[in-house]
Amino acid sequence: MNLDRFSAAWSPRVLSVLRIMSALLVLQHGTAKLLGFPIHPQMNNAAMFSMSWNAGVIELIGGALLVIGLFSRASAFILSGMTAFAYFIAHAPKGFYPLLNGGELAALYCFTFLYLACAGGGSWSVDALLKRK
Repeated sequence: MNLDRFSAAWSPRVLSVLRIMSALLVLQHGTAKLLGFPIHPQMNNAAMFSMSWNAGVIELIGGALLVIGLFSRASAFILSGMTAFAYFIAHAPKGFYPLLNGGELAALYCFTFLYLACAGGGSWSVDALLKRK
């Protein structure tokens, strides 16, 4: 099998794996803030309507939608904006370099979700299933 055929066959599937894993990783931030699981000393019990609580709502709902691949582009776009906002509010004031200001994960989430907003949910998504019908 040549590399182009292999890539064409697997790209939509690997895109789905990227979407699912990114969504599961951001989803745990939302469950920690809103549901207290997993236990994280700095995230648990966010005060209602605080910035952390609002982020938790976006992470929980957006993460759940992205896991199944429903409204993938819109969910990813909102999550991209939320993680960019988190970077500039929580990390950028501590210094310019993400390695030094602790913002590597927020920056990586931001650009991963931005890519997913452009690329869509991939072949293993509810969006793809609905498009086929």
